Amino acid sequence: MLAALLLPSTVVAGGGSAVPSGRTIAAIVANDPNFSTLLTAVQAAGLVDTLNGAGPYTVFAPTNAAFAKLPKADLDALLNNPDQLRAVLLYHVVPGRVTSGQVVKLSSATTANGADIAIRTMNGRVMINDATVTRADIAASNGVIHVIDSVILPPQ
Repeated sequence: MLAALLLPSTVVAGGGSAVPSGRTIAAIVANDPNFSTLLTAVQAAGLVDTLNGAGPYTVFAPTNAAFAKLPKADLDALLNNPDQLRAVLLYHVVPGRVTSGQVVKLSSATTANGADIAIRTMNGRVMINDATVTRADIAASNGVIHVIDSVILPPQ
């Protein structure tokens, strides 16, 4: 009960879904138009409260352009399968606050869905599996966000 009282307030978005306000990871995603598809996915997977929670978390956040690289039928199927969507989204989350200075020293990390992601630096760019980090170290009250240019999919 106390934890619920400590969460930042929420505002109601179109469609009646709760969108957090403040500086949590969920709030940053909710208030950045470049993450509207990610927000839709997080809401459909029931992960808003998780990403609004204490954390800390490191999120490799795909932009709308990253989601647009997926075939529309695949994206629609994913958005309509909450369990699979949740597994994909949790593959973008690493428990703990991992800054860019720490990321570049890693070769892999275990994600919140239990599978590992590969981390490497190529030509001065940080790669998470096959996605490139395009912006790093967006500070949140409950972690950090690194923006990536592709959706990463967990191993089958």
